[in-house]
Amino acid sequence: MTPELHDLIIGQLAQHRIMALATNRSDGWPQATTVSYVNDGLSLYCFIARVGQKFANILRDPRVSIAIGGDFNAPEAIKGISLAGKAKLVDDRSEFERVWILLTKRFPEYAGWTRPSPAFAPLFRIDPEIISVLDYSKGFGHSDLVVVTELDRKTRAETKSQDWLGQGKPAPKPVVPAVRPTGWRSAMRFLPDYIRGHKA
Repeated sequence: MTPELHDLIIGQLAQHRIMALATNRSDGWPQATTVSYVNDGLSLYCFIARVGQKFANILRDPRVSIAIGGDFNAPEAIKGISLAGKAKLVDDRSEFERVWILLTKRFPEYAGWTRPSPAFAPLFRIDPEIISVLDYSKGFGHSDLVVVTELDRKTRAETKSQDWLGQGKPAPKPVVPAVRPTGWRSAMRFLPDYIRGHKA
């Protein structure tokens, strides 16, 4: 992932607080819901009630899709991201504590609330595998499709200027222009072999 795309993705994640989260129902119908989130780098976190349908969906199939964006007042101002990844229950106490601090900073109105009980609403982490970056400032309809690497996941916005590649390794280039017509199926043939067969 290039530094420019990394900055754009992190900027979009930091700018918003609400995402559209799509999960897979047992009957095959996709289910999209609006969910509050906080991010730590490229990883997204959200609480999901155990009594809800999307909790059951994720337990059966951890693959999810997410869309994040906002309104605009000019076509060239359109920016947003959509991603495919996998959701995982957070069972590490230190990770939970770190994310709770991030969440109360992103949502100061919840600072005085009691922390959600994992027995009722556990914390999930969503790690992106593919991200589509929409940026109309580069041209109407422009988007880039990014394959997220382990190096990308470890990169933090505040440190990437300090050898963001990590120990001087050559820059990975898993970025391909989104094709037209758009869609994961038509883009899959441009992606590396190791993600072929994934269904985003």
